Amino acid sequence: MSAVRIKKGDTVKVIAGKDKGKEGKVLSVNAKNNTALVEGVNMVTKHAKPSAANQQGGILHQEAPIAISNIMYVVKGKTTKIGYEFKDGKKVRVAKATGEVID
Repeated sequence: MSAVRIKKGDTVKVIAGKDKGKEGKVLSVNAKNNTALVEGVNMVTKHAKPSAANQQGGILHQEAPIAISNIMYVVKGKTTKIGYEFKDGKKVRVAKATGEVID
């Protein structure tokens, strides 16, 4: 199993699949299944019965998980791989295309 280098809040671009080329913010990451929820990507329709929380019910449009292998981190409008380096005794993520520290 490979390490998941994408984190919640990152801006990513879809590089494969029906939403190829779209960009969005990562809402959540599931490291166990190697999937991520990306804002506005892989939208599905879900039919909901009326309930206490949703009294109207109806058709909902929501994001479905997308494989992490199908998304890439975006820095300054350019997709890049993510690496790790030690700076001042701390392990930090680094954008390989630009060499700048992500967080």
